[in-house]
Order: sequence, then structure tokens, then C-alpha cells
Amino acid sequence: MKQTNSLKVEFTRETEATRKQLERLPDDQLAWQPHEKSFTAGALAAHIVDCLRWTDAILRHDELDMNPATYQFFEAASVAELLQGFDEAVARGQQALAATNDAALEQNWQFRIKGRTRFERERAAVFRDFVLSHLIHHRGQLSVYLRLLNVPVPGAYGPTADEQF
Repeated sequence: MKQTNSLKVEFTRETEATRKQLERLPDDQLAWQPHEKSFTAGALAAHIVDCLRWTDAILRHDELDMNPATYQFFEAASVAELLQGFDEAVARGQQALAATNDAALEQNWQFRIKGRTRFERERAAVFRDFVLSHLIHHRGQLSVYLRLLNVPVPGAYGPTADEQF
């Protein structure tokens, strides 16, 4: 299987599993946080959308030069807005994946902050780290949030304690 096809399959699988969790987040719990140093539930969910939004920058451009003072982080006031932003980010990600090829994935990509290069690595590795692994990591956190909120947790790779098969 070509690398692009493999990434498309993985992107689809991980975004579908993530959406199931986001759908279960209660609207009235977006401000909840398990600890004062933790994201609120809404901020964590919004960060998940941001992870997906980086797909376009990674796959369609040679670098991302981020300025934290001007970068527009995703925000949502409701689960409906969150899901809309998520679906839009997934659609843009699918389009970017469809437009790329294995040769482009093998090229180097740079991450900069305020013009200063932080790293340069193969585009496919950056996509896996910044988008896929990052998404999985934060989805894991969100599953704990759901559990602590007593919301049934959907499975990602198999059933959870809340699902009977």
C-alpha cells in the first residue's frame, strides 16, 4: 500500500473514532476541568480540532511559521459548533490528503515560530506526529474526561466497559 493510501485510511479511522467522543461531550460541561492545570473539556475538544486543522498546512505548504500572538485557535461555544468545526477540518484534511502523493510526503517540512526554525523533518513524519498521534493523545485525554463526567465512552479500537458486544 502506498504511504498516501495508508495515511488516508488512518486519518479516516482516527477521525471517525474521535467524532464519536466529541458527540458525547455534554454542552453543559464545556467549562468543566478535572484539575486546575488541565484544559477545560471545551478547550480540549477545540484543541483536537486545531490538531486536524494543521493537516492543510503540513500537506499543502513547505512550512508553518506560527506566531502565538496572532494564531487563531479554534473556539466553539457549543458542541454543535465544535462538531461543525471538526467536520470542516476533517473535510479539508481529506482534500489535502487526496491532493498529495508519496513523493511530496518524503520531502522535508519546516516548523517555525516567529520566523525561527524549530525543526525540519519529513512531511509524512510531521503529519503523523502533529496530526495523527496528537489527535490520538488528546482523544485519550477526552475519554478520561468523559469517564469522569459519567458519560459512556465509545470504543476506538474495540469496545469499552460501556459497550456490550
